[in-house]
Amino acid sequence: MASALTIGRLALAADVHVETVRYYQRMGLLHEPERPLGGVRRYEHQDLARLQFIRRAKTMGFTLEEIAGLLQLKGKRACAQTRRLTEHKLLDVRRKLEDLRRLEAELVQLAADCAQVPRGGHCPTLDFLRQA
Repeated sequence: MASALTIGRLALAADVHVETVRYYQRMGLLHEPERPLGGVRRYEHQDLARLQFIRRAKTMGFTLEEIAGLLQLKGKRACAQTRRLTEHKLLDVRRKLEDLRRLEAELVQLAADCAQVPRGGHCPTLDFLRQA
């Protein structure tokens, strides 16, 4: 990919919206190139690589604050710090999966209860939601 990408082409190449690029710039995650007099800002390949890094990290569940930290990591301790953060993220994912399994069981039960209600009877799901 050649350098000199416009913001629109950068966003397209990274599969994000232009406003996402601008938001990441405001957050300090992505630099904003100088605008030449009467011209258009141009982004380089490293800007695309950084934007793709951010996107992949978000897909893995990292927050923008965590991503900012990941972007700062360099040197010999980078892997150890990244491992700790990744292990923490893994624990979060496992907790969410547990919560989703519990929710699934509740929904299965409510659906089964609804299937048993005679026509015109009280809806178990609505009753459940009202009492919560």
